[in-house]
Amino acid sequence: MKRDMDLARLILFRLEEQANYHDDISQEFEGYTQEQVGYHIMLLHEAGLLFAIDASGNQDLQWFPQRLTWQGHEFLDSARDNKIWNKAKEIMAKTGGFAFEVAKPLLTSLLRQQLGLPS
Repeated sequence: MKRDMDLARLILFRLEEQANYHDDISQEFEGYTQEQVGYHIMLLHEAGLLFAIDASGNQDLQWFPQRLTWQGHEFLDSARDNKIWNKAKEIMAKTGGFAFEVAKPLLTSLLRQQLGLPS
């Protein structure tokens, strides 16, 4: 299964909108299967952007996000603006992919440019 950074970003935004961390978030996203969503929650957990509980069984992938991590909040703050997000994706696509280690500094640099701050 391919990683979809747009889905990852949507999951993080939904988790950020959660009023408290006792309720489960809806894991339904238009255009994505439950398997895709669960896989991306697992990836985001592994990347340290959110904390999730693994409730997977023998045949299914079940991950339940609990909360964002500090890094998850930092990533969202740098990826919040759609214009900046799309520009970063465009730049990354020219290199053939979306590497998180490169995306975060790129997003931060684009945000700094938008704010008129030195890069």
